Amino acid sequence: MLDVYLDPRTINCRKVLAGLDLTNTPHEVKSVGYFKGEQKSDWFTKINPFQTVPAATDGDMVLTESNAILQYGADLAGPTSAYPRDLKQRANVNRWLLWEASSWFPSCHVYFVEYIVKPFMKAVPDQAAIDKEAPNFNKLAKCLDDQLGKTKWIAGDEPTIADIAIASPMHLHAASKLPLDKYPNLKRWMMENVEKLPCWQKTQPAVEKALLPGNTNTTHTNGTTANGVHKAAVRATFNYTKDVFP
Repeated sequence: MLDVYLDPRTINCRKVLAGLDLTNTPHEVKSVGYFKGEQKSDWFTKINPFQTVPAATDGDMVLTESNAILQYGADLAGPTSAYPRDLKQRANVNRWLLWEASSWFPSCHVYFVEYIVKPFMKAVPDQAAIDKEAPNFNKLAKCLDDQLGKTKWIAGDEPTIADIAIASPMHLHAASKLPLDKYPNLKRWMMENVEKLPCWQKTQPAVEKALLPGNTNTTHTNGTTANGVHKAAVRATFNYTKDVFP
């Protein structure tokens, strides 16, 4: 069985949980408290020297990239339309997985930081950063919109791990103010297709609880407030914020 080390509240960990559920891959979750810095602990560093989550192990093999975990997990599960065995179909899924990691995630991340992280940390969103990224985001979003004007899902008529991967950096699209209204096919795919997948819905509550404001007056048993937990969660989700905020 595949052991996956993760915190379900982070983007790429959510991706792995939803993707493994989509492919019906047997797995066991090993909790890593990302917001507590457990990814930097000695025990986890022995598993993953990169100190990143998610990670996965199968015997003595270690995988440290979320999309690689999805690919391997799908193969473990056996034949599945979520990761086709046909070479051409699989190549199509793979190219979207690579595109997500290299292009789509970094672009969505700019909006995520400016409109979710900074406001919560009492910092002002940098409109110049948004303006700088907007042409690139629009180019990428148009490519997705054009593709989704041809097919119901990213790689065809059935959902694949490529859909889960590409949806993940968009998972708080409203709060991130992603300009989806200009891309009706992309918006339809996200809101009517992805967000209605059972595997996606299962992973939503943990993310919203950690990364969206709410119940700020609640006091936890350890004496911290929900607002404090949220602030720590947002800060921890983006490692570089230590260089942006005091």
